[in-house]
Amino acid sequence: MLSADDKTFNGKKLLILGGNPETIPLVETANSMGVKTIVASGRHSDPAKKVAWKASDIDGMDVPNLVALARTERIDGVLVGVADILVPAYCRVCEILKLPCYASQQIVDVFSYKDIFKATCEKYGIHGIPTFHLDAELKREELDQIRYPVMIKPVDNGGGVGMTVAYNEKDLLEGVKIALAASNKKRFIVEKYMQCDDMGMYYTFKDGYCSASCIYDRYTSNEQAGVSRVCLGGTYPSKHINTYFEKMHGKALKMFQDIGIRNGVLMLSAFYENDEFYVYDTGFRLQGEAPHLLMKEIHGFDQREMLIRFALTGSEGNVDLAAVDDPYFRGKWAATLWFLLKQGKIAKIVGLDDIDKDKRVIANIQRLHEGDTVLAEWIGTEKQVLTRIYLVCDSKQELANTLKHYMCTVKVFDEFENNLLLYGFNVNKALELA
Repeated sequence: MLSADDKTFNGKKLLILGGNPETIPLVETANSMGVKTIVASGRHSDPAKKVAWKASDIDGMDVPNLVALARTERIDGVLVGVADILVPAYCRVCEILKLPCYASQQIVDVFSYKDIFKATCEKYGIHGIPTFHLDAELKREELDQIRYPVMIKPVDNGGGVGMTVAYNEKDLLEGVKIALAASNKKRFIVEKYMQCDDMGMYYTFKDGYCSASCIYDRYTSNEQAGVSRVCLGGTYPSKHINTYFEKMHGKALKMFQDIGIRNGVLMLSAFYENDEFYVYDTGFRLQGEAPHLLMKEIHGFDQREMLIRFALTGSEGNVDLAAVDDPYFRGKWAATLWFLLKQGKIAKIVGLDDIDKDKRVIANIQRLHEGDTVLAEWIGTEKQVLTRIYLVCDSKQELANTLKHYMCTVKVFDEFENNLLLYGFNVNKALELA
């Protein structure tokens, strides 16, 4: 961690690809280190641009113009924000400019495309969700083999974008169109629709050392039929953490080592059913869920600062992961609580005004505000998230009480006083309380 009088990075210029709300904390961390941040994204109004030193409307995948911008500004480093789709461009820009990059082309190929990732996992005995073979030709014999319900996904997008659930062939054909429209590679996959326990595994890498920083349980909404289930929150550590270390952690370490990961942060998402893990997603970058906020509070190191250091120097600093990382959270209990909104215009938000006075709340990352409108096409994606609250408590019961408190007190209404909030998750069931 930087001390208040550390001027190491003063005046250094960092180009950050992507300007979504989840990238704001990364930009703010760099700003606090004295770095001059330049956020590049194709949307002029992206929120992360508002907190940057400079902003550019060059799209985060436009490699030639990003390189030209970097040379004009004489930037010292490049970093991808919170967007899987931009990781390949990040790798290419760094390669051209000969700047530090925590990814390689091999790593990008594995972790940026869901079909390649799934095939790689199977080589190491890490199972993916059962898949049905189908391509854009939509052959009759292949359609007849599908057993519903299924999930259709673009291979190269995340956050629920382009993902739909199909309960029959009509749904499937429409879902394929949606997935192809959301895929730059024009590829999609069709998987069994899983309805079981959901987990996240978040790893930190430093100079070839891999540490499991947190293993947690995720809870998703089933209130919205036909679309991807959006997260309602997560609790840490997972009730399945011991089983994960026994059955899958070693396989994951072997895969990471063989692929050549030495630095960076990586998320695996998996379902747990009948004593088996089924990995379904990954992201080789900071996560929108932002487990790093909880890790900073409990472990004491900041993944954002480590990545910024690496982008500017080629080193993540002097953090000793073996000494400070602990997926059991040192006996603490933690959670993220997401509030999801239905379609409509936000007229009034209640229950968030005094949240910064609650010592159990270490962060409140609000994406939407009064006057904003939740569009129909946002449903089933993380764009419908009002805010994410991050909690750290001394006991499981204290965490349960705190979660219930905010689920009861936070309310959102449209201009006709209709409730815009979706239901939260069952806290007692999640934490295995009576």
